[in-house]
Parts: sequence; structure tokens; C-alpha cells
Amino acid sequence: MGNISLLDCTLRDGGYINDWKFGKECIRTILSKLSSSGVEIIELGFLKEVDYDPNISIFPNIESINDIIIKKDPSVLYVGMIDIKSAIPIEKIAVCDGKTLDGIRVIFKKEKLDEAFLYCQKIKDLGYKLFVNFVSTDAYDDIEFAEAVRRFNSLKPYCMAIVDTFGMMKKKQFKRLVEIADRNMLDDIALGYHAHNNLQQAMGNAEEMVEMNLKREVVIDACVFGMGRGAGNLNLELFAEFLNENYNKKYQISPILEIMDGYLSEIYHKRFWGYSLPLYMSATLGCHPNYAIYYEEKNTLTEKEFYEILKSISEKDKRNFSKETAELYYQRFFKNTIDDEQTICKLKEEFCGKRILVIAPGQSILKYENDILENVDTDTKVVLINFYDNRWKADYIFTSNVRRFSKIVENDVNCKMIVSSNVRGYKKADYMVNYMSYCSGEKEVSANASLMFLRLLIRLDVREVLIAGMDGYKNTNINNYFNDDFENTHILRKDNRNNLIAEELKVISKKLNFSFITPTRYKL
Repeated sequence: MGNISLLDCTLRDGGYINDWKFGKECIRTILSKLSSSGVEIIELGFLKEVDYDPNISIFPNIESINDIIIKKDPSVLYVGMIDIKSAIPIEKIAVCDGKTLDGIRVIFKKEKLDEAFLYCQKIKDLGYKLFVNFVSTDAYDDIEFAEAVRRFNSLKPYCMAIVDTFGMMKKKQFKRLVEIADRNMLDDIALGYHAHNNLQQAMGNAEEMVEMNLKREVVIDACVFGMGRGAGNLNLELFAEFLNENYNKKYQISPILEIMDGYLSEIYHKRFWGYSLPLYMSATLGCHPNYAIYYEEKNTLTEKEFYEILKSISEKDKRNFSKETAELYYQRFFKNTIDDEQTICKLKEEFCGKRILVIAPGQSILKYENDILENVDTDTKVVLINFYDNRWKADYIFTSNVRRFSKIVENDVNCKMIVSSNVRGYKKADYMVNYMSYCSGEKEVSANASLMFLRLLIRLDVREVLIAGMDGYKNTNINNYFNDDFENTHILRKDNRNNLIAEELKVISKKLNFSFITPTRYKL
């Protein structure tokens, strides 16, 4: 069989987890340790038109990479990636001099194939080793893929790669694509495989590819710790060990483990990646994994609802994610419009002349429990947001979250329930208000229950509101809530979410008199 090479793409594909903000010294150390491990090809990051920041593994030009590679290892190929949809103008790419990048990987969807071919031709003319990556290779039918492979043969690239963008290729389908590529590629071109792991197929498919004993070179992409968006990528350490045991390779595993322990473990605890039910569902339904990530961050859906929303996405939209499109399907699913005028009138009567104490499930309510209870008197109505705990002697619970509501009603709740109309199919609520009337226009926090309830209070004309437990998010996936059951490991960009909620609170404060009685990260 031909030679087997490993291509590490931690600094590029792994960067989706931390916005490529590894830090300059971390980038250098990762490169050094990967070189020590014996990995044959290292991808340094994206090439994009951005302002250069040495702490980020995205580079605006070839020259900026000089600052990252302290000492180039002659046994390693150093490559960068260009996405054809945001490609650097070719005139801004310097001729290959062998001092920085040796190769450039170009990724493109099949509708961009013509544009990509012309661009790849120019990359090759500049002297770089050309890597051609067919994004969502499973979107090609057999004839289209064979024709695409034969067309790129004329450029004589170093490698052409099958890319499982949505992590949904099963072994039988994957093996067929490998056979089509192998039959139609020139013999001296390497065949690559870039995996995503939504269905946990990455390791099995990669093993299958090398076990097919192709006569050409095989290049397998992998990331240290499997770091990558959503369910992540093929684990470099696992596949390197497999090749050592079965193909007489001599990869050094210790430097890879040092990267995991010294640099990536901390990121993992803050920004989870790995197998999850939402990503499994997105892969089985052929959806872009960003839909699963987007909906999971909302933390409002039952598994059934998650599946139904993903299933409702049209074939045209499934492979082309945008937040606007995702939010459109989310709102459409929950657009259970009701007339809540009578409900509002009843709640106005009950809340009239009362001070409202709103208790959200932030961790601070444990530390400040006594302080919170001191604010409760006969003129105070206590409202819990999305949870129930009898220590608070609540008068009401408000929830806009089906998942939370189903948990709440499992308890012997001795207070009234106010739910929004997206909580469908439940009969235990005392009051139902129209969901769309209280949502934010800001997509990432549109269904935040605390914000929704404060908007409801504006409509109820209350005189004073105290807020506890609306703490804001820490830059960690733990200790954000008073109860571990509330933790959501999928919420990314927590600082951004804090800022968005703070802006919403500023708007609400113009119409509602409220104050915080526990610490909060929301700066008004």
C-alpha cells in the first residue's frame, strides 16, 4: 500500500471552539510539539482578509506566518487553509519561497467548483503544494464526484480530500466515495479524508480507508483531543496510536498528550465539544451542525421538539446555515399565537399594588438566601423563573421553557403557574401568555425567560421589582446556576450573551422600575 500521513488541523478546525484565540506562545508550542510527535503535515490556520493578531491562528497573508514558525522542521509540510467563499485576492498571496507555508488547502462547496478550479490553478502557479478539499463530498452524486476529481487531475494537486462536513457519512457510503476517488485520480495524487464526528464515524471510517490498502498516499486529518466544532473531529492521539500498533508507524504520543493537558483541557472545560444528542439528530436529518449548536444554546427544547424543528428545515436550507434562518424556523415552530388579554387582566388584579420579587436560578441565590428572604413581606409576590424550590415559598412560577416546565410539574408545586404559549400540550398551567409578545428581537437571547417575564411585568403596570439570581454567565460551563441540572455546556460566547442581555435590560429599565438584590454581571 501507499504511505499513510497524518495532517493535524487543531489550530485551524479546532479554532471554531475558541474563535482561534490560542495565544501566540500556545500556537508556537503546539507547532513544536506536533513536530516532535512525527506528524507529517501541520495546518497552521486559516488565510483570510483580517487584521493580523499574533494570538489568533488566522493570517491575512503569508508573511504574517513568519512570526509563528520559529524554526521550521524540514520533515514537516506546513499548510494553511483558504475557504473559497472568503478567499484572499490571489495577488495578495506571495510566491512560495519554502520559508513559511509549503502548501495551501482550498475548500469549496460543489456550487463553487468552477470558481475554485480557477483559484486553485493560480495557487499552483505560485509554487505551493495544492490540497483540494471537496466540502460536503456526500452532496455530490457519483458522476458529479468522478467528473470533479478528473477535472482537478489536470492541476496535479498534492492531495484531494473527501470531507464529511456534517459528520453523517456511514462506512458503506464513505467507502464508495473512496473507491470513486481512487479510480478517477492520477496515481501520484494523495487521497485525503477530513472527518467530523457527529455520528461517531470518524475513527471507523479512517481505519477503513487505510485498511483498503490503496496504492496511493493516504492523508488523514485529525485534531489533538478531537478538538472541533460540535462533536469535534477525529482524535489525533487515538489514530496515531492505531497506526503505531497496526502499520508500524513511529508517532510519539507524549507530545500530543502534553498539548491536551497543558493547553486544550482548559478550553474544553470552558467550551465543550464532543458527541451529543442534538448533533446526532442534526447528522441523521442531514442538517448543518450549526443548527444543532444554535438550538442547544437556547436550552429550551425537549428532544422531541428539537427533532421536529430540525425535521421542518427545508432541503434547500439544511446545508446552508445562518442564524437568521435558524431563528426563523424556531419562531415558526413556536408561533402558537393566543389572545392573552383576559389573562393580563387577571394578573393585573393579582399583582396590583404589590412589589414583585423575581428569583432566577443563578448561583447567587444560595449565598444570599437570607438577604433575599428579608425582602419578602405581605405586599410582595415571589415569582420563580424556570424552576421550583419550596424554600422560596413562591406565589408563582414563570416559564417559557418546555424542558424546564416538564421538570417543574414533576414536583408537588403549591403555587400558580404562568407559562408562555410555546409550552404546548400541557394542562397544568394557571395562566398562559402569548409567547411572541414577550420575545426579544435579539436572536441569541430571544427566549430568555427572565427577560420575557420582565416584559410581561411592564404590561402588568407593577410599581416595583426586585431581582435575585439573574447573575449572568461566567466564562466556564460550571457554577453558573444554583443547581447543576441547569448547566448547559453548549453555551458559547458567554461574554457576548451577557452584553446582549444587558442591552435588553437597559431598554426594559426605561419602562420598568427594577433593582438587583444579588450580584450580577449585567452592566447597565
